[in-house]
This record gives sequence, structure tokens and C-alpha cells, in this order.
Amino acid sequence: MNQLKAFIILAVTALTLWAPAAASAAADGEAKGKFDPKEIIFDHLGDGYGWEVPFDHHHRIPLPVMVWAGDGSFHCFSSARIDHHALYTEGDYTWTIPSEGPNKGKVTQLLADGTEVRPAFDMSITKNVCALWISVLVVLAVCMPVARWHKKHGFKAPRGFIGAVEELLEFVYDGVIKPTLGQDSRRFAPYLLTVFIFIFVMNLMGLMVIFPGGANLTGNIAVTLVLSLITFFCTNLFARKHYWKEIFWPDVPVWLKCPIPIMQIIELFGVLTKPASLTVRLFANMMGGHMIVIVLTLIIFIIADFGAAAAGLGATVSILFSIFMLLLDVLVSFIQAFVFTMLSTTFIAMAQERGHDEHHAHASAK
Repeated sequence: MNQLKAFIILAVTALTLWAPAAASAAADGEAKGKFDPKEIIFDHLGDGYGWEVPFDHHHRIPLPVMVWAGDGSFHCFSSARIDHHALYTEGDYTWTIPSEGPNKGKVTQLLADGTEVRPAFDMSITKNVCALWISVLVVLAVCMPVARWHKKHGFKAPRGFIGAVEELLEFVYDGVIKPTLGQDSRRFAPYLLTVFIFIFVMNLMGLMVIFPGGANLTGNIAVTLVLSLITFFCTNLFARKHYWKEIFWPDVPVWLKCPIPIMQIIELFGVLTKPASLTVRLFANMMGGHMIVIVLTLIIFIIADFGAAAAGLGATVSILFSIFMLLLDVLVSFIQAFVFTMLSTTFIAMAQERGHDEHHAHASAK
């Protein structure tokens, strides 16, 4: 406890001494170029053709750009050639990333008359694409040792990191999947456990400010939509007869479902809103957490013009709140992965319910 108190006092003292210097540096940086908080926020939250270098907004780790032009020709080059809206000429083709207009932030072909044309097909390895593959590798690196351990040692309990991962997976399986799905739990557990650990890893990677972290994957609605659609297809493709009966011919008075299919429309609407709710819930929570941390950090630069004392105090408070929010986001990262898995399990379980006849046939088969 005494060591913890000493560490906190030392950290606060260091922050207090460092804050005025940071604010002064921010003021110098602002004097060199216009400081645009909105641009910085959306640049961090959005995708890009390069990976930002920490604490250096003017340099990026280049990624490969792969595009098919309108005439069908394939072009591959480094994003460093068109970084910061530079022009890259390759034969008769000129490529750039516009800073404004409808093609802002996208690789665009610049024609001889100055017209901007999007490529016919853009297959570039963007920051989010690269981060997805990194997250997949991290998930494999985390989960495969657990499988190898039990293949070698049987049911002997592992220790250390492998034991912690197994405990986390068992918590989700025994606490959510098995009680909800029952005898169908082993059938759907591989997908549900994979989506849990995958979302959890992506959330944690997004909290890191240095490569290979920093990509706001779960704050990208395209990523959360794909994950939700996978749950949607798992729910409906493997659904039982009773599930479809309750949608197209539910147990309600006939006048509610014929001749005007009121209940059928309502039930179908409910089927479609389930993936929408999964998409928006994960996207909004994770993007909101990232935005709060960025805004708290940018307060240092916003108040840099109010003098050294105000800037130093503001920087200290901003950094302390940012650290608190980052720690809170670690908890939120777990909660959002857990909630997504729990809701996916619930939706799948609803589609696996058996009617009276199916229960009777299943019991007779046993």
C-alpha cells in the first residue's frame, strides 16, 4: 500500500512538472500550423492508407495501395507516395488522396483535365484491414496454446497466462452459453467463444496508442455490422421449425395474421432489428469511449493560449482524466464483448426452441 501511494504521488508530481512544458510545446506546434481538433478526432477514428506514428501527426507507417483503374489495369504502390495529398505519377496514371470534396480521404486517379475518378476496385491494405489481420493473429496466439496444453496434458489445469485465458473462456461458456443453449451449447460454442475473444482483442488493441494498436476497429460500423450479420445468419440458417412457425403463423387470434399479416410483419421486423441493435450498440459504445479520451487529450492543446499556469493545470487534469478513462475503457472493452456474445447466444437460443411436437419426437428418440 505504501508503494502504491508513493507511485501515485510520484506520478502526479511528474505530471505537474511536465504539463507546462507540454502545453508550451503545443502552443509552438499550433503556431506553426492551424490546430484543428475536429480533423484530428475524425482522422483517428476513421480508416486510412497509413498507420499514424505516435505523437507525430506528420508521419505515417506506409501500407500497400492496390487498385484497379477504370480501364482494368492493376496498380500497386506504397501509400507513402501519396501521403499528405501528394501526387504519384506512374506512366499515364496519376494518383492522389484529395483533402476535400466527395473523394476526401480516398485514393483517386487524377485525369489530365483535373477530373478526380475513383478506381474501379480498391483492394488496398488500409489501417483497419491490417489491424483486423493483426487481431486474428493475436487471437490465434492467445487461444492455440490453450488447445495445445489440453492436447498434451489432458484435463490437467494450466497455470499462468494459459490458465487465465482458459478461465476467461470458461467464464463465458459456463456463465452464458451453456445455461442459455443447453444441449446445443457445444454446437455453437466455437463461434460464440471466438466472437467474444475476437471483439475483446480488437477493443484492447484499439486502446493502444502505438503500432500495432490504435486502430478503431469496433468503432467502425462496417466491422460491427459484419459481426452482427454473422450472428444473424447463424441464427436463421440453423433455426428450427418452431422458430419459423412463430414468425409466419404465431399463436395469436387469426384476425391478427390473416387476411392482413400484421403479426408476420411485426415478427419479421423484429428479426431484422436484432442485427441492427448488435451493430449500433457495439459501435456506439466503443466509438464514444475513444472520442472521450481524444477530446480529453486535446484539451491540453485547446487551452495552450491561456498562459503557462492555466495550460499546466489543464494538462495535468486532462492527463489524469484520460488515464482514468483508459482504465475504464478496459472494463468497457470486456463488457461490450461479453454483451455482444450474450445477446448473440440469446438470439441463437430463441431460434433453437422446440415446439411441443419436436420436444415429443426428441424425447422419443432418446
